Amino acid sequence: MKFEISNKPLTAFSHSSLTDIVMLLLIYFLLTSQFVVHSGVKVKLPSSKALETSSASKMITTITNDGRVFLNGEEVTLDALSSRLSMLKVQTNESNLVLRADRTVQIELVIKVMDAAKSAGIEKFTIETTKENPV
Repeated sequence: MKFEISNKPLTAFSHSSLTDIVMLLLIYFLLTSQFVVHSGVKVKLPSSKALETSSASKMITTITNDGRVFLNGEEVTLDALSSRLSMLKVQTNESNLVLRADRTVQIELVIKVMDAAKSAGIEKFTIETTKENPV
């Protein structure tokens, strides 16, 4: 039995395998882009009509509704906050402190955190807010 051998180049290209790969990549990137997690402590930020974007800071102080203070996600006391901020300021060469305070926090606690930061040599403060929903 003699088989016919053909050395002709393949003239038709099947796009189905390429389409499958592109669809799988598209689904992968769509699913993984939805899992961006904000690290840190969960607080309900106050809302503002005029929301401005600020540059990313390496010094973020979070104040929760129960009065706990966190520096870059790590809990710290008010007494130790000034020394920790001054060490962080030297390490990062940054002079801007981002304040993330829960909307129910008393202003007195925010002022105490700002005083501790001023004694550490920090002069600029950014209060983080969320965009106010139009009614």
